[in-house]
Amino acid sequence: QVQLVESGGGLVQDGGSLRLSCAASKNILSINVMGWYRQALGKQRELVAAITRGGVTNYADSVKGRFTISRDNANAKNTVYLQMNDLKPEDTGVYYCNAATWMGNYWGQGTQVTVSS
Repeated sequence: QVQLVESGGGLVQDGGSLRLSCAASKNILSINVMGWYRQALGKQRELVAAITRGGVTNYADSVKGRFTISRDNANAKNTVYLQMNDLKPEDTGVYYCNAATWMGNYWGQGTQVTVSS
């Protein structure tokens, strides 16, 4: 089992930046894929960015060039980040961290990101 705790959400103006953090309870290099998803009000949850155990990254077309997923497993930090630049109102939603493992799929509690126009 993996516990995930997100932080870093908040209210930002159009064009602003935020960095989300996801702290995992186990070594992230043992997790097949770590990802960030978001869910806007009334919409389905969608993949924003992901990073595989081997370090390969993948982004939704709508965030390419603006968002960057990274990880830090030094000193047992076991944290995945989502750097979000040039934020737009359509980026508003609850952002969830996900860990895809051989044992199952795990989710954090989510963190709200609101971008005002």
